[in-house]
Amino acid sequence: MKIAMIGDVFSKSGRAILKAKLPQLVKKENIDLVVVNGENISNGKGINNNHYVFLKELGVDVITSGNHIFKLKETQDFIKTTPDLLRPLNMNSYLPGQGTIMLHKNGQKVRVTNLMGKTFMEHVNNPYEIMDNLLLNDTSDIHIVDFHAEASAEKMAFAWNYDGQISALVGTHTHVQTADEQIFPKGTGYITDLGMTGPINSIIGANPEEVILREKTSLPTKFTPCENPGVLRGVVLEVVGKVTKSIKKFAIS
Repeated sequence: MKIAMIGDVFSKSGRAILKAKLPQLVKKENIDLVVVNGENISNGKGINNNHYVFLKELGVDVITSGNHIFKLKETQDFIKTTPDLLRPLNMNSYLPGQGTIMLHKNGQKVRVTNLMGKTFMEHVNNPYEIMDNLLLNDTSDIHIVDFHAEASAEKMAFAWNYDGQISALVGTHTHVQTADEQIFPKGTGYITDLGMTGPINSIIGANPEEVILREKTSLPTKFTPCENPGVLRGVVLEVVGKVTKSIKKFAIS
């Protein structure tokens, strides 16, 4: 099975490049399943219902997220009826939505799970405890994890711990695509960060001058999404059985 994992789609530029290039990617690579991190798709923070529908109309199978998932109040309502829009599984259990989903694709059971790291992030429950409990009763043939975290070491340690138990773990959140795509000894595919699907010549999606002003002066400064042309970033996984046979990153403009 070939799976496209696409990094954080950021605002208008991210939506535009995704719409323009995703169909071509799916056709060229014979993609069977598309997973997109959509937590920044609406004006750079959060996801509204219109943009959820936008992603589904593009053929996205599962939408993952992270710490910005509930930045828009409306998300708390519509996420209750959209099981393919995930919030991190190890967030507060009283929050609406779910953090994992099982799909049936090409005669196989494919699980996609969304988790969030603890280092330099908002408080969440221990991802190891949550993952261990999930795996106790998991019957999936393929299991892909979006681990939304700041620290690269945290992402890598988590992936190594579950090498051979999951098919792949991809990192999101930093918006910077890393060059460490690899397959661990027991067959788990890995990359520290998929990167951002969003505007070039920006600072992780925002206009550079605004970020520089805050960094230089410490003044409270509102960041606005940059509207430069976008780049589509992520990886294509080829999974056979539960094992990743290849992982190939892309950056398409």
